[in-house]
Amino acid sequence: MSSAERHGVVQPDATSQEIYDGGMVVRREVLGAAHVDRANANKDGFTEDFQDMITRIAWGGIWTRPGISRQMRSAVTITAMVAHGHWEELAMHIRAALTNGLSRDEIKEILLQTAIYCGVPSANTAFKTAQQVFKDLDAAVDNTELDAAHTHDTPAPPN
Repeated sequence: MSSAERHGVVQPDATSQEIYDGGMVVRREVLGAAHVDRANANKDGFTEDFQDMITRIAWGGIWTRPGISRQMRSAVTITAMVAHGHWEELAMHIRAALTNGLSRDEIKEILLQTAIYCGVPSANTAFKTAQQVFKDLDAAVDNTELDAAHTHDTPAPPN
């Protein structure tokens, strides 16, 4: 396995900007451009270094590595969020897990596993968090379909 295959964008001759750029690509693919744009729009002098760090190190340094799939990375991340009680981050990473190809049933299995290894109270909150994420996603789809149906039913205005 070559260094490129083993290390993603973090190559011996990679610049900090190349690592950042590679991380930003993956961050946008996993979390969605709207989320990343909001995070970047909300950064200021106090949070700018933090946003740069997570893009370079977490997204560029870890998420670009080819050693495990994005689905597996999502499973690990969901488990870590449950273990540490990071509920807002959990909601974001449940949405990301769906984007990465995990099914709702797979997410349910991950959360069941966390009940054993992270504790039932944490898994209880995680299930409630996931349930709300799924409800919000379903409502958004229903609203989109409703809007599309009304667009087709609306008569064209007279000339």
